[in-house]
Amino acid sequence: MLTTTSLFVATAIAEIAGCYLPYLWLKDRAPLWVLVVAAASLALFVWLLTLHPVAAGRVYAAYGGVYIATAVAWLWIVDGVRPTVWDVTGSVVAILGMAIIMFAPRS
Repeated sequence: MLTTTSLFVATAIAEIAGCYLPYLWLKDRAPLWVLVVAAASLALFVWLLTLHPVAAGRVYAAYGGVYIATAVAWLWIVDGVRPTVWDVTGSVVAILGMAIIMFAPRS
């Protein structure tokens, strides 16, 4: 479980960074070269998704829950915006959904 969850978190960070850097560039808060780093980050994101040993549809569905929680953490750590109780509650619900999808017994 820890390996799967860690892989999801690394995947989410790669995706968020790959989208956040062009955002900074578009807002004139970062130089043009960050787009190269953003492209590399998005390539890493795609590669990390391929490392999961289960069906792609299940990975994408479960990944969404981790992405939500990671994005809320990014909001706090990178953007400096403290999450509300609703942000945290939504993240917990999303993580529970991920755990059900990924770790439920299968026949």
